[in-house]
Amino acid sequence: QVQLVESGGGLVQAGGSLRLSCAASGRTFSSYAMGWFRQAPGKEREFVAAIRWSGGNTDYADSVKGRFTVSRDNAKNTAYLQMNSLKPEDTAVYYCAAKTLFATSSWLRNKNAYDYWGQGTQVTVSS
Repeated sequence: QVQLVESGGGLVQAGGSLRLSCAASGRTFSSYAMGWFRQAPGKEREFVAAIRWSGGNTDYADSVKGRFTVSRDNAKNTAYLQMNSLKPEDTAVYYCAAKTLFATSSWLRNKNAYDYWGQGTQVTVSS
């Protein structure tokens, strides 16, 4: 069993920054990629960013490109989402997810690609 635990959410003013962490654990944790998704009230869960553990290739939704940065620390089995220049429309519950086997970049943008999910962390950006 794999567990993903997010942390780092909170309330921030527009223009501010937050860094989310996603710590992975489990008996034999092995992941091909980690993804970040978010879900605002009344909306579908949407792709934010993804990173491959090996090589560190990244991908971002257009809405966050240039403001958010995804990274990982392989030794700690932890992925991060640095969020800068936050906007009120970034307000959502943010989830991390792990994909254990190979997937294309386009498939990693799909929430159905992922095998494990964290519990989510609330990010609220005030105007």
